[in-house]
Amino acid sequence: KLTRAAKVLQSLTDQTPVFSKARYTVRTFSIRRNEKIAVHCTVRGDKAEEILERGLKVKEYELFKENFSATGNFGFGIDEHIDLGIKYDPSIGIYGMDFFVVLSRPGKRVSKRKRARAHVGLHHKVTKEEAKK
Repeated sequence: KLTRAAKVLQSLTDQTPVFSKARYTVRTFSIRRNEKIAVHCTVRGDKAEEILERGLKVKEYELFKENFSATGNFGFGIDEHIDLGIKYDPSIGIYGMDFFVVLSRPGKRVSKRKRARAHVGLHHKVTKEEAKK
């Protein structure tokens, strides 16, 4: 089932998707440790903007305020991938997907790099209000 979801992601992004494994066993969900449970893809640049535009069009460009995090990131989900303009294939089926957008300003690397690491100032961080614009 995950390989079919991977085909959907590959047709959408033109990239090879990555499979995520379970960190630990959860018996109530019947998931074992190291079992593949999800597939995801990181997209940047113009391709990301184009896919995000298609996703927001499905949501009619309206998101709840709960969709935005305090650090200026936001996410939303869609129920059917065929709403994005991908042709329906009976052998694949219909999959829902989540979009998650991480917003940051140039200079974020300062807090992530190994050498000469420093903090990003309060006014340089993206806020919830700025992300809503």
